[in-house]
Amino acid sequence: MNSLKNDRLLRALLRQPVDRTPIWIMRQAGRYLPEYRATRAKAGNFMGLCTNPELACEVTMQPLERFPLDAAILFSDILTIPDAMGLGLYFAEGEGPRFERPVQDAKAIKALGVPDPEDSLGYVMDAVRLIRRELDGRVPLIGFSGSPWTLATYMVEGGSSKDFALLKGMLFNDPATLHHLLGVLAESVTSYLNAQIAAGAQAVMVFDTWGGSLSPENYREFSLQYMQRIVDGVTREADGRKVPVVLFTKGGSQWLETMADTGCDALGLDWTINIGEARQRVGSRVALQGNMDPAVLYASPERVREEARRVLASFGHGEGHVFNLGHGIHPKINPEHVAALVETVHADSQQYHA
Repeated sequence: MNSLKNDRLLRALLRQPVDRTPIWIMRQAGRYLPEYRATRAKAGNFMGLCTNPELACEVTMQPLERFPLDAAILFSDILTIPDAMGLGLYFAEGEGPRFERPVQDAKAIKALGVPDPEDSLGYVMDAVRLIRRELDGRVPLIGFSGSPWTLATYMVEGGSSKDFALLKGMLFNDPATLHHLLGVLAESVTSYLNAQIAAGAQAVMVFDTWGGSLSPENYREFSLQYMQRIVDGVTREADGRKVPVVLFTKGGSQWLETMADTGCDALGLDWTINIGEARQRVGSRVALQGNMDPAVLYASPERVREEARRVLASFGHGEGHVFNLGHGIHPKINPEHVAALVETVHADSQQYHA
């Protein structure tokens, strides 16, 4: 595989020296870009875009043509695994993802198998290979998956949920069935991420979007335990380089120490914690990724610059910071504000790495 011209992201995730803080943005290929909206229209719908490797590659590359970002992230969806398990993923206008066949009892859950990533998820691996070829060593490619707990929320509820009534009902009423589901998902996610790494992903991230909905005891038992299995099972070296693993629990800042205990390389942070405080708590055990509130990008470019400088100063001197938003970029953001953010992070972070 081609050598990397810019390996700043991989170095920062492994807490190695860099000349400036690398930046990428969650959902950087997305609806805030007019070119993305044009490609999605060409694909017909969101799943049409995800399952077409050429178009997935096209939208992955779009933000890199516009901004000097330090990483590409595979364009896909966290729900590809349950879709490959036969649950029938579709996207309802204005409602988000839905499943035709949710799994809501022990019988349906016991019938689930671990999908073969090169078979039913082959379109994802084809996209990874295509993106790596297209990147030609420009920046690293990040692969990703949803966490077992987060995937389970959609699979049992049948779509998005505010209170997770069905899944939490299962958690308290029939924990053995839920543990079985999470075990199958941990195995599926590990196999899926390893296939992405074999296809060319150079770092991987696990999105635990709904882990923050759990109590501390239930978080450890039903979310973190299964992310630990993934960290233990994922390939940590490829192409002669370490493959960093990032864990991100939205709303999970109270658990940073136990998350760092998993042996992952980095933790993603949402905007509800000060990054300097997070750094004090985890020390040099893990790198930190984050954590500007995405809504700051609605403000003027000058205000965006100010907030970027505040986050950089809060992390302070030294290695192990990847600048990002605290969650995905909103669809109505002006791309010029993103340009101001990227430029500021690159220019103003150099003083922290001297």
